[in-house]
Amino acid sequence: MLAVQGLRVAYGDLVALHGLDLRVAPGEILALLGPNGAGKSTAVKCIVGLLRPDAGTVTVDGRDAWAEPMAVRSRIGYLPEVARLHEALTPWEYLLLKGRLFDLDDARIRAAGERLLAGFDLLDRGDEPMAAFSKGMLQKVSIAAALLTDPRLLVFDEPLSGLDVTTTLVVKELMREFAARGGAVLHSSHLLDVVETTAHRIAVLDQGRLLACGTGAELRALAGAGAATRLDAVFRALVQASDPLATARSILG
Repeated sequence: MLAVQGLRVAYGDLVALHGLDLRVAPGEILALLGPNGAGKSTAVKCIVGLLRPDAGTVTVDGRDAWAEPMAVRSRIGYLPEVARLHEALTPWEYLLLKGRLFDLDDARIRAAGERLLAGFDLLDRGDEPMAAFSKGMLQKVSIAAALLTDPRLLVFDEPLSGLDVTTTLVVKELMREFAARGGAVLHSSHLLDVVETTAHRIAVLDQGRLLACGTGAELRALAGAGAATRLDAVFRALVQASDPLATARSILG
């Protein structure tokens, strides 16, 4: 469903990605992990068409992202890390705007929008300006908008940000069910317990390079860790991070 090959991006002298290769198959959830500055956001921007790489290719559902940009974007449901919505609009107005930009007819937008807003418990707020919405409510609208076009690939950047416990459980099940129906999911998260319970495979980036990609068991084996080792310890070993307790003590003095 998603094939990334040889992706290279540089910002001046800073190389953000050094020839990244990634694949996500239909029916699969791949989690993208890495410390701040690892290149995750740059990779996501290239995949969804917001940033053209210096080298490499991105293919979605067999279509080249740069040769057929509109066809590819219509196949991707993208949720950015920070929801920047037109908050003067209502959820209904926002969904209509997005749907029309993707050439969906209004009847289809309204049918899908009613299902999505009802599922996220926003139907009774659908005609209210979003300026008064909480962060969690804006996140719900953003997820609904990502699903509006019936995408084949979900690219979610910190999808659980701002969500309450109930909606968090719903979104985790949503990703699993989307994959079970033959879609593919790429999600970036710093919540390692969520990654471990939702992802089929985990890709670990650091300093623009792919350090490892595999199941939790495969990453533990690569890090020389036992089967019972927590994922955060495995992650620290792979990226050679400092001891968090020692760092916390140095901060506190």
